[in-house]
Amino acid sequence: MADWPEDHEGPGPKILVVVAHPDDAEFMCAGSVARWTSEGREVVYGLVTSGDKGTPDPSIAPADLAKLREGEQREVCRILGVKEVEFLRYEDGMVQNTLELRKDIARLIRRHKPSAVVTQNPTVRWSGHYINHPDHRNTGDATLDAVFPSARDVHMFPDLARDEGLDAHVVEHLYLGARDAAADVFFDVTATVETKLRALKAHASQMRFVQSEDGGPMQEEREFDARISGWLKERGEAKGIPYAESFKYFRLG
Repeated sequence: MADWPEDHEGPGPKILVVVAHPDDAEFMCAGSVARWTSEGREVVYGLVTSGDKGTPDPSIAPADLAKLREGEQREVCRILGVKEVEFLRYEDGMVQNTLELRKDIARLIRRHKPSAVVTQNPTVRWSGHYINHPDHRNTGDATLDAVFPSARDVHMFPDLARDEGLDAHVVEHLYLGARDAAADVFFDVTATVETKLRALKAHASQMRFVQSEDGGPMQEEREFDARISGWLKERGEAKGIPYAESFKYFRLG
C-alpha cells in the first residue's frame, strides 16, 4: 500500500492513540490502526472518559453505561489487534485541559514510550453542521501539551521519574485526525475498511442497528456503511488512494 506523501517516515513501531470517548478512535483512525497491527506494529489506546453520558436513555445510570462502554471498547480493541487500552475515567462532558489531565497523559506516554501519538484535533470547533464536542477539543489540547513539552522534558512532572520510574520520552511522530485542508498525511486503508466498519458497530450501545428478519443489515445500517466508506473514499481519491484516513502530521523526533 502506498501512502501520501511517499517519503513520510512514520508512524514507527509503537503507536499510542489518545481520545476522549469510546468510539472516537474508531471514527478517526480504526482503518489505520487495523493496518498497523497487521503490519506488526504495537498499538495502545488511552481513553480519557468512559463515555458515561453517551445515551438518550435516562433510565441508564452513568456508572452502568461506563462499564458497558468500556466492555465494548475492549471488544473493539480485540477486533483491531490493539494490545492494551487504559481508561483514565474522567467524567464525560466535563473534560478540561488541566495540569492533572496533562500529567495523566504524560504518564501514559512515558509508560508506553510510543514512537507516535495519534489524537483529536483541538482546533476544530465545527465542520459543516456538526459542532465538535468540547471533550474532543480539550483532549486534543491536553495530549499536545503532554507530548510537548511535558513527556519530553526531564524537569516536567519530576515525580513521574522519581516515584514511578517513568523517565522523559520523546515522541517522534504526532498525528491529529483531519478530514479537511489541514491534512497532509494520508494512510491507505483499502484493505481494512471492513474491519473499521466492524469495529465501529461493536460499539453497540451507540449504533443500535436493527437486524432484518433474515439476520441481514437493515437500510439504516447499509446507509451507515456507505457513509463511512464514502468518507474514506473521498479522502483518498485526491491522492490516488482508493480509501484513506487523513491526518495533520508533525515530525518531532
